[in-house]
Amino acid sequence: MATRYLSAAMSAPTIDELTVAGDPESWSSLGFHVEDGRCLLGEVRLAFTGEAHEGGAPGLLGWTLRGIATSELDGLPTQPSDSGPRAPAPVHPNGVIAIDHIVAMSPAFPRSVEALREAGLDLRRIREEPTPAGAPRQAFFRLGEEILELVQEPEGMVARAGGSDRPARFWGLAVVVEDIERTVAALGDHGGEIRDAVQPGRRIATVRRSAGLSIPLALMSAGPRTDAVT
Repeated sequence: MATRYLSAAMSAPTIDELTVAGDPESWSSLGFHVEDGRCLLGEVRLAFTGEAHEGGAPGLLGWTLRGIATSELDGLPTQPSDSGPRAPAPVHPNGVIAIDHIVAMSPAFPRSVEALREAGLDLRRIREEPTPAGAPRQAFFRLGEEILELVQEPEGMVARAGGSDRPARFWGLAVVVEDIERTVAALGDHGGEIRDAVQPGRRIATVRRSAGLSIPLALMSAGPRTDAVT
């Protein structure tokens, strides 16, 4: 049974903390400022477990949210937070400013969208166009300055993984950078090719697996998030 958190003055949910598997030193070696096993991206804190994630799946293990109506987010590991907002972190040495969006995957898109809305997440748009990776549609939820991008798994992936009865799952992060060319150059062999993003006027590059991070990480140039906010 889902735990409910009721408040007459409940505000729209915002992200307090993300739990990430792996060694924080792999992040600091890429130019992120890490202190005491934590890293602040904008107003959101990353808390590193210090241990590898078992099973080979991406290591974004869960989050804490302020202002949620329920902890049941269709399988996304969620805990409530009473912590107040933080002051935004300074720009990191590698030029990263903040989190742009968090990516989650769902084998049952309508079910997951409904669960997220029930929890109080602010659905801004459903994009009925395929991504470059073949996902047929995405839903965008505003969580303060950050966005949750819920991606529908392609039919082939759903079939290979055993059907649509599985829960939704976290996948990775996209962060905003001041100067994407400078950041990618600073990453050396760990920086991927810069290309046009789905969002008009923005560019994106991925951090390669050689960097040793437990989650997929994308770098995005700054600009309006027109696919997510209307």
